[in-house]
Amino acid sequence: MATFNYGILGCGMMGGEHIRNIALLEDASVVAIFEPDAAMAEAAQSLAPNAVLVATEEELINFPALDAILIVSPNHCHASQLEAINAVRPDIAILVEKPLFTDPSDLARVSALKEKHEAPIWVAMEYRYMPPITALLERLDAATGGLKMLTIREHRFPFLEKVGDWNRFNKNTGGTLVEKCCHFFDLMRLAIGSDPVRVMASAGQAVNHIGEAYDDGVSDIWDSGYVIVDFANGVRAMLELCMFAEGARYQEEISAVGPSGKIEVFVPGPGRFWPEHLGAPPIARLVESPRSPMGPVEHEISVDPALLSAGDHNGSTFYQHQRFVEAVRGEGPIDVTLEDGAWAVRIGQAAQQSAILGEAVVL
Repeated sequence: MATFNYGILGCGMMGGEHIRNIALLEDASVVAIFEPDAAMAEAAQSLAPNAVLVATEEELINFPALDAILIVSPNHCHASQLEAINAVRPDIAILVEKPLFTDPSDLARVSALKEKHEAPIWVAMEYRYMPPITALLERLDAATGGLKMLTIREHRFPFLEKVGDWNRFNKNTGGTLVEKCCHFFDLMRLAIGSDPVRVMASAGQAVNHIGEAYDDGVSDIWDSGYVIVDFANGVRAMLELCMFAEGARYQEEISAVGPSGKIEVFVPGPGRFWPEHLGAPPIARLVESPRSPMGPVEHEISVDPALLSAGDHNGSTFYQHQRFVEAVRGEGPIDVTLEDGAWAVRIGQAAQQSAILGEAVVL
């Protein structure tokens, strides 16, 4: 089988994770990279020494023999780059990092690509492919007897430093409830199997980056909040986010409850942040708690160490690329469509608006 060739548009910290995971695939390779920051370009080249570093976005888009373009640029660039690719190469597959867009006015622009772009467009939602979360989704109906309540808690580290500090400002990220939390709103829709009708939120900047001044001004990015989402089928979901809680043993905790019982998953954060003096990093756990007969059953969900060392997302980036390549080759479905990516952003934007207005937002 011919090697699947990627071109990468923007290759900072997350781009490096993509390169490391693509290298673990049997028949895929990164052949071209556009990254305007010199230090990040050098880091990318060290991970993909055979890739060509190109000088412009246009050169990357027009690079010959590509099977797919991977967009890993800052959030606010995604919509225009999708349009730029479509204008020149509507027949090339695209994997675009979340969030799909940041400005509400961009919804129509990216939605139009559904009809205009001939090849698959897949929105990168890595959390779907974390082995413990995959296990929860597979057992969801059997464990709950039909989902009625879903709670997602992420207690994690603050935003990392990015090139030019772009992620310190709502105007670039779309806001924390879009930038960080679109993953969780995507998981809600996936698990619940319905679309949201109402969003309520309380959120803000409580601890991190308060008063920090950059070239673009004072940071306004939020670090904590609660979001409640009502879905059309009557299921309720809640998100709790805290980005000054990296001392926690687990980074994500998800619980799903229905008339038959409860199922939970506990997912550790990146192993590189786990202090050596605490010993081995924690292993993900899945717990099923039936109502009758009562008695929780706990399972460890281990992940291949090679995948854990290749990134910060519990092995999920590898599995995502595996399925993306299959989809482009016509061997599987497009798991995360433009519509899925748009809904995740829309929920996040409604949550941002609700927190600002102090009232529910109807979708």
